[in-house]
Amino acid sequence: MPINQSRTRARDRGNVLGRPEFLSLNQPLRSSSGENRGAFRRVGQAKSHQSQQSDPPHVPTDGAKDRKEPQRMPEEDCMQLNPSFKGIAMNSLLAIDIHLSKRLGVCAYTSSSWGSVRSMVTLLALTGHGITWICGTLVCLTRSNTLAGQEVLVNLLLALILDIMTVAGVQKLVKRKGPWEMSPGLLDYVAMDVYSFPAAHASRAAMVSKFLLSHLVLAVPLRILLVMWAFLVGLSRVLLGRHHVTDMACGFALGLLHFSLVEMVWLSSSACQTLISIGTLSWSPFR
Repeated sequence: MPINQSRTRARDRGNVLGRPEFLSLNQPLRSSSGENRGAFRRVGQAKSHQSQQSDPPHVPTDGAKDRKEPQRMPEEDCMQLNPSFKGIAMNSLLAIDIHLSKRLGVCAYTSSSWGSVRSMVTLLALTGHGITWICGTLVCLTRSNTLAGQEVLVNLLLALILDIMTVAGVQKLVKRKGPWEMSPGLLDYVAMDVYSFPAAHASRAAMVSKFLLSHLVLAVPLRILLVMWAFLVGLSRVLLGRHHVTDMACGFALGLLHFSLVEMVWLSSSACQTLISIGTLSWSPFR
């Protein structure tokens, strides 16, 4: 036992922490400081709890929602994995129509490959304009002296008005642009020929040529020239870059339909004379 006590005393003497200057390190922490620290910790927790209760819940904004949620593309922009045969055929025909129409627009601008004959092609297209034909029909009607001639001219005038109104209505519904970006001219606005589908010049040329072939006695060369004129008028608008090829084809079909409608509702000579009297302000209901 004395030996163990002596060893313990020697160990205590060699311990550095037993010196007076290091006695504070061996003493336990004061309860007051610990209590103060605990009080500070509790006060901080209470303040954070109150701030959480007072602050409104964070609502994510639209921008955050857009960033979190993947952007949904519209269905028409998504790639169709299983397109139908009809859709493939329509898209292929549309692509061919646009490509062919752009290739045929050789007179679209003065700098085009056929830009030197642009003025001649424009003059040819002017012969199929609605304003040109209406003015010409009115002049011929004022100079006509026969009842048969006036009957034909009045029905032709009504057919021209029907053609202009129908084509303008269809163009307004479809609103198809031409193959080349061109602003319509003044005469186009007057005749309401603003959009591409269907081709108004082609429709008018087909209707007028069919009308004249049916109601005028013409020689064979004149008949051939009249058919060629109708085709070239429709083609001229394609060469000028105003219409697609399908616009021209549908215009020809619509013109023939207009002719059939006019033939079905053909006005008699007496009805035409009544309209002429109303137009010249010489009509009286007591005659």
